[in-house]
Amino acid sequence: MSALPACPQCSSEYTYEDGQMLVCPECAHEWSAQAAVPAGEVARVYRDSAGNVLQDGDAVTVIKDLKLKGGGGVVKMGTKVKNIRLVDSDHDIDCKIDGFGSMSLKTEFVRKS
Repeated sequence: MSALPACPQCSSEYTYEDGQMLVCPECAHEWSAQAAVPAGEVARVYRDSAGNVLQDGDAVTVIKDLKLKGGGGVVKMGTKVKNIRLVDSDHDIDCKIDGFGSMSLKTEFVRKS
C-alpha cells in the first residue's frame, strides 16, 4: 500500500487517489496531489537585536536590564554570555550566566559579541 498523506482538513488517514486529485472519504475534501508533496524543511534563522545571525556557541551581550522571575535579581545590561545554545521555543537561547546559573533568553534582548 502506498503512503498517501493524511487529509489536511480532518486528518483522516483513509485518503485515496482519484486521477490527479486526492480525496478524503470522511469529509469529502479534495486537493491536488502535487500540493500534497511537502516542500523541503526550512531551517529557522535566529537574529539578535541588531539583525546579526546567531549560531550555537556564539557569545552575546545583554542589551538591557532583565528582571528574573521567581528568585528575583537582575541580569545587568552589558552582561556577556558565552557559548549559547539556540532552541525552538518562546525563549530562543539557553545559556549559563555566571552568578545566575542556567537561563533562557529572548534573541531580542541580546547583541552578538
